[in-house]
Amino acid sequence: MSSTKKTLLLVEDDIGLQKQVRWSLEGYELLVAGDRESALNQIRRFEPPVAILDLGLPPDPDGASEGLATLEQMLALAPGTKVIVVTGNQDRENAVRAIGLGAYDFYQKPFEPEMLSLIIGRAFRLHDLEQENRRLLANHQESPMQGIISVDPQMLKVCRTVEKVAPSDATVLLLGESGTGKELLARSLHDLSTRLNQKFVAINCAAIPENLLESELFGYEKGAFTGATKQTIGKIEYANSGTLFLDEIGDLPMSLQAKLLRFLQERVIERLGGRGEVPVDVRVVCATHQKLHEQIKDGRFREDLFYRISEITVNIPPLRDREGDPTLLAHAFLDKFSQQQGRALRGFSQDALTVIESHNWPGNVREMENVIKRAVIMAEGSQISDADLGLTHFEGESEPINLRQVRDEAERKAVVRAMGRANGNVAQAAELLGVSRPTLYDLVSRYGLK
Repeated sequence: MSSTKKTLLLVEDDIGLQKQVRWSLEGYELLVAGDRESALNQIRRFEPPVAILDLGLPPDPDGASEGLATLEQMLALAPGTKVIVVTGNQDRENAVRAIGLGAYDFYQKPFEPEMLSLIIGRAFRLHDLEQENRRLLANHQESPMQGIISVDPQMLKVCRTVEKVAPSDATVLLLGESGTGKELLARSLHDLSTRLNQKFVAINCAAIPENLLESELFGYEKGAFTGATKQTIGKIEYANSGTLFLDEIGDLPMSLQAKLLRFLQERVIERLGGRGEVPVDVRVVCATHQKLHEQIKDGRFREDLFYRISEITVNIPPLRDREGDPTLLAHAFLDKFSQQQGRALRGFSQDALTVIESHNWPGNVREMENVIKRAVIMAEGSQISDADLGLTHFEGESEPINLRQVRDEAERKAVVRAMGRANGNVAQAAELLGVSRPTLYDLVSRYGLK
């Protein structure tokens, strides 16, 4: 497609009118379709900003049933496209119906190039304004839960817990497997708190050697050890007035657990080589993938420290247990990496979506991110295929046997899967499920999936 001309779709079965419109609108990159199927193919492939749709399409050229059905499907596939419907001179009723279904405007035959060109120009300007607004919102709107994408009830409950706990100064313990988003939630706790304008300081307790971790956390005085040429504050003191995030606290050496416990109890620290106490006002958030109760039994983690850091405990479900999230996250990562890599990829094949849903995701969201990034780079077609992903199927657990439970559970899972596959688009999800949009809204409400 030309990069200098705006793309316009014409859905018209009359060859003569096609030629007339092409001649009159030569300033646009014109796509032409003669029936519903070819129109939908053009919408899927190009998502044109503006489309002209003649309601009198075959097999109902003298009516409007085929044209109205085409309009609904076009808007379901590309809600941002401005559709201008064309009707007969005496067919104002169907024009009004089309506007009610979501058409941008209507134009009545006979063909007048100047008037149609004016309507098209207005439609393009409105589309450009809406796109600019979306870009501005994406770039400037601050979201306290930024980066967390989910439709799973368990994960949404976690998010609600974070929102409730964030304004307090309670110490929070985030438990979850590697790659589940613990740091994202820790940052959300900070961004939703009264300390959001202060520092967020993160330290990974497993990434720093034991002999350096104490000075990294608590700081040191000049001359405390060889090479200590000046007073240096630690991460705890540096986070004063803000939030301190202790990641992988389950790997904290026993020798430091007692000192950390004293800080949490007294809110004062002593630098290495120092004699005075330094008061620190900081909100503490901890995280680990370790099973701390087992470590306590084995004598590798202090029980009193556990109770001090777990005033509020948040259990983050692994990606394999988050229904609908794998496909939803896959779409989000595809958009992100397609832009980064300059690829014009148009979604996933059905086989790819099936593999994404069935994979066990042992590395959770981090694994998902790496898999989609690799697929975007390596994909040879216009879509991501199952071969591009390089994943295998995973057999899930057996389903319940009670018929009512089976029906309700299957219905709920189908809704969640459809919303994930449709990337949150209700109209597309309803089409996948074979139900109307009001019916889908009722199902979403019934199963608490909002």
